[in-house]
Amino acid sequence: MKQKVLMAMSGGVDSSTAALLLQEAGYDVIGVTLKMFENKAIGLTGETDSSFANVRDAKQVAEKMGFPHYVFDFCPYFRQFVIDHFIAEYESGRTPNPCVDCNKNVKLGQLFPKAEELGCDYIATGHYANVKFNEETGRWLLLRGDDRQKDQSYMLYTLTQAQLAHILFPLGHLQKTVIREKAETEGLANARKPDSQDICFVPDGDYARVIENMTRRKPQPGKFIHLDGTVLGAHKGQLHYTIGQRKGLGIAYQYPLYVVRKDVEKNIVYLGPQEALFSDTLIAERCNLISVPELKGPVRVTAKPRYRAKDVPAVIEPLDDGNIKVTFDEPQRALTPGQAVVFYQDDVVVGGGTIR
Repeated sequence: MKQKVLMAMSGGVDSSTAALLLQEAGYDVIGVTLKMFENKAIGLTGETDSSFANVRDAKQVAEKMGFPHYVFDFCPYFRQFVIDHFIAEYESGRTPNPCVDCNKNVKLGQLFPKAEELGCDYIATGHYANVKFNEETGRWLLLRGDDRQKDQSYMLYTLTQAQLAHILFPLGHLQKTVIREKAETEGLANARKPDSQDICFVPDGDYARVIENMTRRKPQPGKFIHLDGTVLGAHKGQLHYTIGQRKGLGIAYQYPLYVVRKDVEKNIVYLGPQEALFSDTLIAERCNLISVPELKGPVRVTAKPRYRAKDVPAVIEPLDDGNIKVTFDEPQRALTPGQAVVFYQDDVVVGGGTIR
């Protein structure tokens, strides 16, 4: 009897090719596209990643390959776990990573119960990552995707052992060029569809405008203050600025200034020289460990403090409150509260957390 897989399909070439590969491997595939939000509800117009066009593209692929396709309305979950959290984090002076939150609480978090309802043995996605079982430790492992330019293991560090045992990443060992060639050879209509680059509900990158549209609250102007205490001018609302930002400050000074930290209660954005952005330690909270059940002492890893960053040598050690202290071998620039930090040993994800 064929094993049944619930394949998450965004309408893009990656998930479509993943579905094709699963079918070729002998799985019984069921396609599903997730509706995350209504454009009008968040003040957007035109097509976005949860638009009709993407549902149409996914459905066309499913019809071509002859497997059923459904649309699940996850709008309430997306609003609660992603958009509301996104707003709260920015308004509290932090910089969230909504893709991590979405994978944990919506895409994967809600798909596993749906897969069980449909009698599926696995769920599958088009993420560039790999999973394997370690016979020696008895633990499931999450590994980087073979295509380092596309690797998405960083976004998946919240996966649990139970989830890793029932998830498939058909693209994990493939290069993006090969995937497009496969899609084109098989005549998939979306073989040359561009990759999605932005946060799906902030397609133009103007997150402050999206937050204002959804909350109906205008950001309150405040003061730019130098780290030495000098008042430098007025800012247009602290949520317009992130740690490490230089552009758009509108402050003329004797050397380049950067956003170094923010005081939300006093509505102050502190500016300083680039060297003030560097730190060799951080505290990670809301942590999830994958390759080990717990940390019993210091562990040598490489740590990745943002998605596009290169992971760098560090030591992680447990704290009494359940958080993890990360000490980098060399100071790192703009370690930003709210972003994820993910720990690796070679290609294996040790775990990760949120920068406090």
